Amino acid sequence: MLFTSPIFLCLFLPVLFAVYVLVAPTFRIHVLLAASLFFYSWGEPKAVFIMTTLIIITWIAGNLIAETTKQKNKNIFITLGICTNLLALFTYKYLNFFIENINFLGFNINDPKLPLPIGISFYTFQAISYLVDVYRRTIKPSKSFINFATYISLFPQLVMGPIIRFKFIQNSFKDRKINLNNIFYGLQRFIMGFGKKILIADTMAIIADTIFSSPAESIPFLISWLGALAFLLQLYYDFSGYSDMAIGLGRMFNFRFPENFKYPYSAISIQDFWFRWHISLTSFFRNYLHRPLAIKLKRLKFHPIFTKYFLLFLTTICIGLWHGAAWNFVFLGVFIALAHGLSMLFLRSRNGMINLKNFKIVLNIFFVFTLLPIGMVVFRSSSLRYAFNYLKIMITGNSNYSLASFSRALDFISITNGITLVIAIVLCYPVMAKIRIKYRNHPLWLCLLFIIFFLSFAISSTKTLIPFLYFKF
Repeated sequence: MLFTSPIFLCLFLPVLFAVYVLVAPTFRIHVLLAASLFFYSWGEPKAVFIMTTLIIITWIAGNLIAETTKQKNKNIFITLGICTNLLALFTYKYLNFFIENINFLGFNINDPKLPLPIGISFYTFQAISYLVDVYRRTIKPSKSFINFATYISLFPQLVMGPIIRFKFIQNSFKDRKINLNNIFYGLQRFIMGFGKKILIADTMAIIADTIFSSPAESIPFLISWLGALAFLLQLYYDFSGYSDMAIGLGRMFNFRFPENFKYPYSAISIQDFWFRWHISLTSFFRNYLHRPLAIKLKRLKFHPIFTKYFLLFLTTICIGLWHGAAWNFVFLGVFIALAHGLSMLFLRSRNGMINLKNFKIVLNIFFVFTLLPIGMVVFRSSSLRYAFNYLKIMITGNSNYSLASFSRALDFISITNGITLVIAIVLCYPVMAKIRIKYRNHPLWLCLLFIIFFLSFAISSTKTLIPFLYFKF
């Protein structure tokens, strides 16, 4: 069930909210849990058993970790809990890829071709973060199974995040009062995300899909950059739109989810970008992989330079693989690591010699409109071979067409889509945020939100909906 579908907007959400308001505050968490399980089982009736099994195991493991006094037992329980979640993630997301590559070497292993449960990459990471935080004693385990099950399965962020640490919302389970300010803010945030997805992301998808569905050899030089830019914008508005909708829905029920995007396309470097993009994922790897390994390697007296770059490559390759079981995602991780490493070397060699703020605009344009589109080609391509052929056109040009093949652009982009492309680029920067903060209660702002909702709802009701990109992760 998509947030953008009429059945969600006209039936699921109104009915849930009506029931939620009418029942006693004591039972409102139970209503949210039942609604979340129904929401997930709507599209994944079999996969809901996988999720509920992991919820039960993780909850039991968390309480056993906290209750035992022996360090050996703590280590056993956390290992079992984490390995169970990782095993489920590997089985459903990476087993097919693993068998395919083993068979390429000459083996003949039967591939079960298990379908990927929606959201498994998100809720398994939430479960792992919970276990580690209990083990570190930064949180106390949830004694209420209902609260914990709601934390993992909460429908606004279940299938596409943000990946939320338990400590951020553990106190929210006690606040079951109806808060009109939260509802008002939540509705505004939801509508903004709705508009991002339907009006901008899906329009960019038309351009990107048309170009990337063409053979790489038939794409002119400028059109190849147009396709990469369109997908760059589609990915941002698609995912940040979902995050806005999730944050808005959560706030309506008194849950404050952390921000997942902070205008990443206003970044001036790869480091800056990863502090702004998919913040919940990058912070997960930083807190639960990079830092623990850095401490461990330091104790083992590994050279600091080796540790720094080894962990950089390991973390970015894991981030790449998290996005999908394919070699192009591995290559994406390597590309990110190389860009990150070269950037760090440059900054180190220029230490104190230049002030990056003086070149902020130039660096932003170079980074966003040169490096990122190249990385996005690897992300969007159906195979590594297609990505290499596409990148060859972007870098060296296409000898079959002149450099300025503007006439071919009409095959891929209409005037309306071109205008939307320009608007999308402008809104990548903190323009709308400043307007929203300054005029959030102004009648004109509320009228604009109504128009955005009306147009988005009208479009989503009359055409085949394009699924959110991160559903497949």
